[in-house]
Amino acid sequence: MTRRFVRLLAIGTAALAIAACTKTTAGATLGNGVKLVKAGTLTACTHLPAPPFESKDASGKFVGFDIDLVGLFAKKLNVQPTFIDTPFEGIRTGADLRTGKCDLAATGITITPERKAVLDFSVPYFDDAQGLMVKATTPYHQLTDLRGKKVGAQSGTTGLDYAKAHEKADGYSTVEYQDVAAMQQALATGQIDGAVHDLSVWTDFVKHNTGYRIASTFTTGQQYGIALARGANPKLLSVVNDVITTAKADGTYAAIYKKWIGTAPPA
Repeated sequence: MTRRFVRLLAIGTAALAIAACTKTTAGATLGNGVKLVKAGTLTACTHLPAPPFESKDASGKFVGFDIDLVGLFAKKLNVQPTFIDTPFEGIRTGADLRTGKCDLAATGITITPERKAVLDFSVPYFDDAQGLMVKATTPYHQLTDLRGKKVGAQSGTTGLDYAKAHEKADGYSTVEYQDVAAMQQALATGQIDGAVHDLSVWTDFVKHNTGYRIASTFTTGQQYGIALARGANPKLLSVVNDVITTAKADGTYAAIYKKWIGTAPPA
């Protein structure tokens, strides 16, 4: 064996070692078969702001109902949780999950047949409805009162679906917004006359902001789920389901619900 061959062999071996280390750093498979996009971390995509489910506190820390749930999943896996604020469209379509941007998505995502075609969902963890929020001083009480007016809804959401479904019959026009904050600002400045979104989010907003009220509640039977890339990580999905089920049984879920919603969860 020549010195040149030995040197080339050593270089090749070192390159393989570096590649192996890089692969381990970029992702990991735990002993239970759970795959993570980053070793030692459970990465969750979310979309801000949508309190009480996800927002940032004064220090910039992610807080909320969904954030606490992800913390439970991370604790079960013995890893650290981390969060990425990303547009809802990339979550809803599954693109952010398929490309490895995050391991799961937790952002008050309603389970629908269309979304189940591109995402795997956990067992439901929250029941919700839709609500119409207006300024407190306006005379509107239902969507029919907004004939000839403008109603806001967030792009890609079930709130937009609901607003669009009733738009023609009730005679209003629907204006789409990329996030809840932009829609709230539009209502505050009179660009729209009402806004349709998840009732739990509007209930929290009205609780902390004067000058607004919920004019109508629409029973839709929607349920939230944790989303994962379809078919990509069944072991992680199993852990998520087990944690949610256990938390509901041992009181942990009830404590999180009380903390963020202000009441005990429905029986």
